[in-house]
Amino acid sequence: MQKYALVTGGSSGIGLEISKLLAAEGYGLLIVAKPDYELAQAKAGLEKLFAGLMVHTLALDLSLRTSAEQVYNWAEQKVGTVEILVNNAGFGTYGFINDIDLEQDTAMLDLHVITLYRLTRLFLKDMFANNQGRIMNLSSVSAFQPNPFLQTYGASKAFVYQFSQAIAYELREKGSAVRVTAVCPPPVKNTAFQHAAGMDRTNTFDNWMVLTPEKVALDAYRGMKAGKAVVIPGPWYFPIAQSLTGLLPNALIIRMSRYYLQTR
Repeated sequence: MQKYALVTGGSSGIGLEISKLLAAEGYGLLIVAKPDYELAQAKAGLEKLFAGLMVHTLALDLSLRTSAEQVYNWAEQKVGTVEILVNNAGFGTYGFINDIDLEQDTAMLDLHVITLYRLTRLFLKDMFANNQGRIMNLSSVSAFQPNPFLQTYGASKAFVYQFSQAIAYELREKGSAVRVTAVCPPPVKNTAFQHAAGMDRTNTFDNWMVLTPEKVALDAYRGMKAGKAVVIPGPWYFPIAQSLTGLLPNALIIRMSRYYLQTR
């Protein structure tokens, strides 16, 4: 019987690389993203790479408050049960808080927090009833500390990080086989995020922490399969993050975050 995975923001960047890994393991794909042309390109490319792959696409603005229910109903109509949910869709806003467009910031919060929350709740109910399934929620290393000039983005990812870990604990306590994984990547190059957020001239994407979408996707996918509650992609950041957040005063950590977020 064909198994299916649903990936939001699966038409480019990390989401597309995760879609490739899922397809390679035989999953049919449901991909939800906003740009029609990206979805068409992703579908064509995936079907060319993987003969016989079933790909369903839905063009939808996931920052809309009704979008989670639309996605859930669409998936149920198309394939019935979804074994894996990847909440990957997202974007960033950058700058002094008074200079950031209020509506854009609010849309980001709706996408990262409300839609992710509602999608997780909707699909988790079925997974829990069936006692099987995986949910991967994309957070960020920005979830670990306050981030001047990336303040709202970091705060939204902190919600994803805490929410996902709490659910992962609850599921284990209930004896469920369902697993929820929070993925916290460092900065990722070669995606649309940097330019869309207006961060082309920051230090963020020009330092030792930066990874490729392929590396993030692979580490995230392996961690999800292993049932890990938290995955921090890359070989170096996890022990360093633990040391910094555990030993250094918060004021210094904020200043360090500001250094990597400042404009050159």
